[in-house]
Amino acid sequence: MTRLCFSLLTITLISSCSNWVQVTSEGQTVRLVPTGIPANCDRIGRVQARTLGRIIGIERGAERLQDELTQIARNEAADRGGNTIVPESLIADGRQTFGIYLCP
Repeated sequence: MTRLCFSLLTITLISSCSNWVQVTSEGQTVRLVPTGIPANCDRIGRVQARTLGRIIGIERGAERLQDELTQIARNEAADRGGNTIVPESLIADGRQTFGIYLCP
């Protein structure tokens, strides 16, 4: 019975993890360019987005992890005056680096 309760608790916790990060109203104006440097844009910095890659020793889904890291980067880019982000690294240990750009 204890194992069943622990398993249900773990599944519930993992399934709710996608709601930890919300895009701010400013972050919603930041676009993601999947590859390459955007034309006619000025690079204004970079952000290393971080989130939990594992919960209770269980690896999180790649899609959820990518969505969460992108949301964090969009929020941070908006705070720094950018309107575009570009991934500059692959996800490693729940971290990913994004370039921040200001585009016309």
